[in-house]
Amino acid sequence: MEMTGKRMRCSRCGAQLMVPPNTYTFQCPTCLTVIRVQPNNPLRQVHDSIRQTASRMKDLLYTVSSNTNTSVFSGNGYPYSWASGNSHYSQSVAPSLPFSAHGRKRAVLCGVSYYGQKYRLKGTVNDVKCMRYFLIQHLGFPSDSILVLTEEESDPCLIPTKHNIRMALHWLVQGCQSGDSLVFHYSGHGSQRLDFNMDEVDGYDEMLWPVDHQTAGKISDDDINATIVRPLPQGTKLHAIIDACHSGTILDLPFVCRMNREGYYHWKDHGIQSPIYKGTNGGLAVSISACDDHQVSVDTTALSGDTATGAMTYSFIQAVQNEPGLSYGRLLNVMSKTIHDAKKRQLLNGSIASLAKKLLFSKSSQEPQLSSSQKFDIYSTPFTLLRRPHHRQL
Repeated sequence: MEMTGKRMRCSRCGAQLMVPPNTYTFQCPTCLTVIRVQPNNPLRQVHDSIRQTASRMKDLLYTVSSNTNTSVFSGNGYPYSWASGNSHYSQSVAPSLPFSAHGRKRAVLCGVSYYGQKYRLKGTVNDVKCMRYFLIQHLGFPSDSILVLTEEESDPCLIPTKHNIRMALHWLVQGCQSGDSLVFHYSGHGSQRLDFNMDEVDGYDEMLWPVDHQTAGKISDDDINATIVRPLPQGTKLHAIIDACHSGTILDLPFVCRMNREGYYHWKDHGIQSPIYKGTNGGLAVSISACDDHQVSVDTTALSGDTATGAMTYSFIQAVQNEPGLSYGRLLNVMSKTIHDAKKRQLLNGSIASLAKKLLFSKSSQEPQLSSSQKFDIYSTPFTLLRRPHHRQL
């Protein structure tokens, strides 16, 4: 008796497909996307059913809200619409932030210090100040096109709460078009949690910690991907510079660059694991993060003397300033060397807290990571935030 295939939709174009039995990968004839076919799993089927029900409920609530010509508002009065990583991205009501300028070059810089909390960080505000100066003075970003969120801001809408960070990310990509250059810089805590929608190679989602994470919760890589990666149109370029622990795949981009100690690299396809499309809408998204998903990053004075900074932020700015036109591969190598050299210096004698010493010398060393929405030659492609260079795709 001939076995029948099963129906499924393409995760990218939504086309209805008939997949032959005993098939594990299948190419969509419409958009040519290679889809991973999940084997029949009763637990997965129950999970998908619950997820689909929740998605339909959210769609219903959104429809009701739209039909009554009202928006869903948060406590501070801004229209709230957040694209969940468990559903397809859709255009939403534009967030009404007290920051109207856009421009072809814009940035969101977020530094979370966690004042009054057990795990306070001392270098995050310095990181944001350094990054803002670097973008304005060296790369020509307009000062009024840079949105800064720290706990030192007088405007409550610029405190790095979960809601405010979400709205800032919406602002970053709102109305972006070909030729735009976007930057998201985050300095703060990061962590992992078990992956419940089975789209992670290692079984864990990565998370960013807003200042109110204990009450409002953390921001997942699924949510970040759905909000600032998937909407990117053709010709738009996004760079995320993430100085946090466990941040290697914090944007959930399809391709992760794996490099050995000799500098040889290959691109690992993380997108094949996900039933949800994690790429862009034609644009380019690149993430440079402080460390791999299983590693921790350092907030320390070891690199800049008496001033606390994130090791990744400091080494990134120093590399780009000292060596204009360097490639992505060279950038990773220089950053890694800067961080490793700090271990050997006399600055470790009493000038760093004992926890930082432990982290710097731990077996799980901090290695800067690169991921992207597309593969390219990291040694022939010049690093730039200003415009989209020609990428020699692999």
